[in-house]
Amino acid sequence: MAAGTQLPGNDQTIDLQQQVARLQALLEATRQVHSTTSENAVLDQVLRIAVRELEMAGAAFPGTGLSYGDQPAANGAPPPAFALNDHDGKAMTTLVVAPPDGRTLTIYETDFLEGLSLQAAVALENTRYHKRNVEFARLEQDLDAARQIQRSLLPQNLPNIPGYSVGFRSDACYQVGGDYLDIVAQPDGSLLMAVADVAGKGLASAIMSTVFRSAFRGMAVTGMPLPELATRMNQHHWSEGEEARRRYVTAIFLRLHPAAGEIEVVNAGHNPGFLIQPGREPRQFEAAGTPLGLLPGMEYTGESSTFEPGSRLLFYTDGLTEVFQGDEEFGPERLLQEFSACPSCKADGILDALWTALADFSQGGPQGDDMTALALCRSAGEMPA
Repeated sequence: MAAGTQLPGNDQTIDLQQQVARLQALLEATRQVHSTTSENAVLDQVLRIAVRELEMAGAAFPGTGLSYGDQPAANGAPPPAFALNDHDGKAMTTLVVAPPDGRTLTIYETDFLEGLSLQAAVALENTRYHKRNVEFARLEQDLDAARQIQRSLLPQNLPNIPGYSVGFRSDACYQVGGDYLDIVAQPDGSLLMAVADVAGKGLASAIMSTVFRSAFRGMAVTGMPLPELATRMNQHHWSEGEEARRRYVTAIFLRLHPAAGEIEVVNAGHNPGFLIQPGREPRQFEAAGTPLGLLPGMEYTGESSTFEPGSRLLFYTDGLTEVFQGDEEFGPERLLQEFSACPSCKADGILDALWTALADFSQGGPQGDDMTALALCRSAGEMPA
């Protein structure tokens, strides 16, 4: 065979070998771009592959500040560009390359860059998912810590009052909530109790409930009259500014004089408190003014009552009455009925019975709001000192 003569099909063999080599290079490039969870690292890897594997003069992702080699020329015909699209077809960024000497890309180079861009788009979207997952996990940890802190701000040791039982239960709708409950001993031997509900749900309301707690505790220890305390709490909340006013607080306050068997109640725009006394019709402590922080200058009045042996009292937030079964609401009337009919004479037993009734009514439906309740009972047969 004469020198220089080519075997039939030799060009096709070389061409096939080049395609195999390009495919192997693309597979290796795919492995590289999927080997990192950093968005910039993915893009930087793509630029290096485009320049090194295809011997491009340069490559860049316009608008990101990332480039490698020569910058693609901005004058004349636009440089070859390959979009990196997410799974919805929306462009996340665009790979622009500068062929050597400004020549046109070959079909194999175009195929390689299209395949590289496709794999890079998947890797880029995965890195963004990973980043969101990491941020979400961190947020979950922070919210869990916030939930533990908020739980720790609830009364940790209930007062031991001879002849009385007191209990509470509080379940946030989310990790943290805007309900607040507290019990504070007073200088005169009485006990001050409060149930409050910050407007809204979630983290913002939880922060506001913590602010409310600080103000309430600071005023409660002075032993000031209950109506004055509510009036000052209203003005303090109003003075906290516009965002605080949007998160106004409904609250109901109780002062118990255990020895005398007497209570005083101030309701600041809250759900009615229920009082059950032997041989009497149920009594409700209605709102004596607007929620705290809603209007400046509001003054509140209180109601007093005896708390005879066998009496029971319930304060609650509207999460209990706004439990639903389909379109039907549990409502305050049903709550009062369940509270009145409960056979238990202990606060914890009453709360357990109410929560069971609510769960049965909702038939396992999701909780729609924060749920908090305080129960106070006086044992039958106990006489005032």
